[in-house]
Amino acid sequence: MTDFAVWAPQHDRVRVLVDGTPHEMTADAAGWWLAAVPDAAPGTAYAFLLGEEEEPLPDPRSRWQPTGVHGASRVYDDTAFFWTDQHWTGRQLPGSVLYELHIGTFTPEGTFDAAIARLDHLAALGVDMVEVLPVNAVDGPRNWGYDGVGWYAVTENYGGPDAFKRFVDACHARGLGVVLDVVHNHLGPSGAYLDRFGPYFAGSNIWGPSLNLDGAHSDQVRRYAIDNALMWLRDFHVDALRLDAVHALRDSRATHLLEQMAVEVEALSAHVGRPLSLIAESDLNDPRLITAREAGGYGLHAQWADDIHHTLHTVLTGESQGYYADFAAAGFTGLAHVFTRAFLHEGTWSSFRQRTHGAPVDTRRTPGHRFLAYLQNHDQIGNRATGDRLTQSLSPGLLACGAALVLCSPFTPMLFMGEEWGARTPWQFFSYFPDENLREAVRAGRTAEFAEHGWGDVEVPDPNAESTFLNSKLDWDEPTQEPHTTLLRLHRELIALRKAWPQLSDPWLDEVEVAVDEAARTVVLHRGALRVACNLGAEPAALGLDAPIGRILLASEPVEGDESSLTLPAESFAVVLLA
Repeated sequence: MTDFAVWAPQHDRVRVLVDGTPHEMTADAAGWWLAAVPDAAPGTAYAFLLGEEEEPLPDPRSRWQPTGVHGASRVYDDTAFFWTDQHWTGRQLPGSVLYELHIGTFTPEGTFDAAIARLDHLAALGVDMVEVLPVNAVDGPRNWGYDGVGWYAVTENYGGPDAFKRFVDACHARGLGVVLDVVHNHLGPSGAYLDRFGPYFAGSNIWGPSLNLDGAHSDQVRRYAIDNALMWLRDFHVDALRLDAVHALRDSRATHLLEQMAVEVEALSAHVGRPLSLIAESDLNDPRLITAREAGGYGLHAQWADDIHHTLHTVLTGESQGYYADFAAAGFTGLAHVFTRAFLHEGTWSSFRQRTHGAPVDTRRTPGHRFLAYLQNHDQIGNRATGDRLTQSLSPGLLACGAALVLCSPFTPMLFMGEEWGARTPWQFFSYFPDENLREAVRAGRTAEFAEHGWGDVEVPDPNAESTFLNSKLDWDEPTQEPHTTLLRLHRELIALRKAWPQLSDPWLDEVEVAVDEAARTVVLHRGALRVACNLGAEPAALGLDAPIGRILLASEPVEGDESSLTLPAESFAVVLLA
């Protein structure tokens, strides 16, 4: 016996098609249609017939789509999987180091099971949580994941729902938490049947149709998003969610969807007995997102901090096009600012937006661990015209300096897959929709978007070409070759240092000082009794410290020092303990 249910409030008839046989459903007062089918069991194919239509549609809450997003759903039994993580107590964000990866390009095979075979590498690296790009069902054989339409189903491209559970279970066995990237701000362009069932949509944003979060019949639409979040955390044992582009969620209610989600996730955390975290990606520079509900905020646990990335990127590379302009103009002074305040724009003029942007952070009450800091991530590589990593433009020495600044910062550090060894493989934008017209629209749209961001006439790889996808896969032979081996060692040692010295994981921004010299291209982070000194210049530089040197804890190159002065070779760093 299986109970089927679907929300379709504006239809006067709904049937469930089970293994080809239609069964009439009965509506309740909230617009849910219900039917109990005696012979339906796990693995049974089913779909819904709306009104008098004869086109079967997959379940909007389908947990299993083995034949793709247009095919029949399958009954899925969550209790059938055998978990081995009964003693897993979770991972909290404070003190953690994150590692972002895309399952399809992390290994040559591009599956969950293949990724499991590489988890020992991540455990040895010293990271605490693995952040996985979206894994929900999407039309086509390859995609970043942000075109998903089956929010509750795990894509078969990577192995399906049981394979994802094996991956999470294997992560927990190695002490690794799992962060899942989820997209609630829009649906992909192929296979999004929600509007056929009910008033799920209210307008659109730049990526596609957006959810009806505050109009008529929106209660059940909100539940669609929140129940999805709870499902990943509860049924798939995920430890945190990264919420994609929350600035695109249009919600005018007194209680915003994000706050409602935070409340229900906190309740679930109390029930399962482990920390569950919500991490926002936001373009707003709005501290309310990560301010506690008791203080009038939404109560999310952290947010991505692009201002930190942009400032680091421009200082290291010299780039100034598009949205980098303000950060390049701020230079080393801007770098000192973001390392003590997280945002560069705090109600200041944004030349890219042509308006003032952001609000100030209360650094006495907002710990730095609520901001994710990164030198690279999937967006900041993949949204470049050719998907080139910093490895293509920076020396190994500057890559090491960037790593030292991020991993010794007061923020929650995050690495992008392969960054730890300076991977030279690009990570380009790729997708493949069966519809030829849609493929052409994606190709044209991406080219126009790159032009808007200042890339000019750069030749953009065809996002539909299989070669674009294959070129983006990591080369696991690289870590055994120089300079990759040395970069990998330095990343491991920096992470180990962060865990060994509490001054480096101390999140209080008002305790951080940054000394910069733009002419010499030097930066010194003050972290308690530790100094993280970086010479980003092409010549050796002498840096005066504010106290005598006790010992050098880690250096990327041999350094010279006397009582309170340090001479760093070009493009190198040292972490110093003062006497």
